[in-house]
Amino acid sequence: MTPATPSQPSPRPVCLFIPSFGDGGVERMMVNIARGIAGHGHPVDFVVNDAGAPFVDTLPPEVRVHVLAASGLRARTRFLAELVARTRPAAVLTAKTRDDRVALAVKRRLGGDTRYVLRPGTAMSERWRARGKGWLWRWRETRRLRALYRRADAVVAVSDGVAEDIVAITGIPRERVRVIRNPNITPELAALAAAEVDHPWFAPGAEPVIMGVGGLRTQKDFETLIRAFARVRETRPCRLLILGEGRQRERLLRLAAELGVAEAVALPGFESNPYRFLARAALFALSSRWEGSPNVLTEALALGTPVVATDCRSGPREITRGGEYGPLVAVGDVAALAEAIERTLDRPLPAERLREAVAEYRLETSAGRYLEVFGLR
Repeated sequence: MTPATPSQPSPRPVCLFIPSFGDGGVERMMVNIARGIAGHGHPVDFVVNDAGAPFVDTLPPEVRVHVLAASGLRARTRFLAELVARTRPAAVLTAKTRDDRVALAVKRRLGGDTRYVLRPGTAMSERWRARGKGWLWRWRETRRLRALYRRADAVVAVSDGVAEDIVAITGIPRERVRVIRNPNITPELAALAAAEVDHPWFAPGAEPVIMGVGGLRTQKDFETLIRAFARVRETRPCRLLILGEGRQRERLLRLAAELGVAEAVALPGFESNPYRFLARAALFALSSRWEGSPNVLTEALALGTPVVATDCRSGPREITRGGEYGPLVAVGDVAALAEAIERTLDRPLPAERLREAVAEYRLETSAGRYLEVFGLR
């Protein structure tokens, strides 16, 4: 009689906790991380504030979505503590400071062997500076972050620049911060890019389209992009399409009118599949004041679309390899951005060469590295 083979223990789940969920790059990357981990056979619990939030519908059915609508710190802490106690995840991953605080409060309350991992996604010091935060506010926030990050089991930064920023702010040793590139390049990216575009600006023989993508807010500095575009428009026919939504919409439209380019600038709002436009654009321009690791810059290169970018902290310099795969210009420099756009439109790099820059940003590569941090590999 053949002895029974002992059954393998079920893999422990991973919890991605992001009830401070919006419609930006951080949210999209957390969804992609969940997909990648599930693809490796690990159960995933994904906590959001709304099951109908952007990108959530792209999660595979095996990912368990939990809706946490309560906004209070106490209610969120109670919810996560009950979930962790019930499911005993190998790790809890958070990506926003408010959610980090909830997760580490649960760690203090429950103990156990669950690893609590923080994932800062932007250069915080640059964001504070751009938003005009005073010295007292910065001092208080620095103290809070120092206490927070020292209690984490691991820290994952999306770029070397973000890692250096976190070390400078919190004082934690650099070796405690693991850099894992964003999982931008998914298996379906090419199919999404090939989807039909029913827009007159992309008809055969139409003027070349320059693109920007992102929330219409201070960080993205689309005002500089529109001013640079107006200069380029003086020398050649072209159009500017900015995909995204935000508070600055009316101000940006007024600026385009004042500069005499209103008919050549479009702000159609949020687009769930920007890749079909991005793949057909003549150029993608990143005008940000600060970033962490700008996802759309990576995706444009993956699609073979030429790029120009500001040399902001952080990400563009790393992604473009110091400007090798697309020119870098000073933040807020309208003339330099206009000149870089013109130069790139005149002499774009071949698509095959652009794709070389972003091999590290593939979903399967990134997910495997997260599993290492979680102690599951």
